[in-house]
Amino acid sequence: MGTRRSSHTVSTLANGYVLVAGGRNDSISLNSAQLYNPSTGKWTITGSMSVIRHIHTASTLANGLVLVAGGQSGIGSYLNSAELYNPSTGTWTATRSMSIARAWHIASTLANGKVLVSGGVGTGSVNLDSAELY
Repeated sequence: MGTRRSSHTVSTLANGYVLVAGGRNDSISLNSAQLYNPSTGKWTITGSMSVIRHIHTASTLANGLVLVAGGQSGIGSYLNSAELYNPSTGTWTATRSMSIARAWHIASTLANGKVLVSGGVGTGSVNLDSAELY
């Protein structure tokens, strides 16, 4: 992979590549992302997210973009921000933020194309019972 990381996300793209985004390298949160090509077994660097984040979620959308939401940017620093990765350009674009900052949550892509984000841990290390749609 080139960069040691934990608490990152892994997403399969429509072109067969695998996107690995964010996470932590020891005590440092990351905004970097890499692509894995299963055909060649090679890793390449792609655009970095605008926000460092770990313990976030990543959801592949019907249009091929990848939605990354929430997480932490450091210990106890919860995020409500979200970004979209465009595999065609290798770039990230900020998108609408969640109403609640959360990490350790679940995100599921629904049949109607929306993403359901639920639960997790929020500011003050409080367990959340809320959900929202992207």
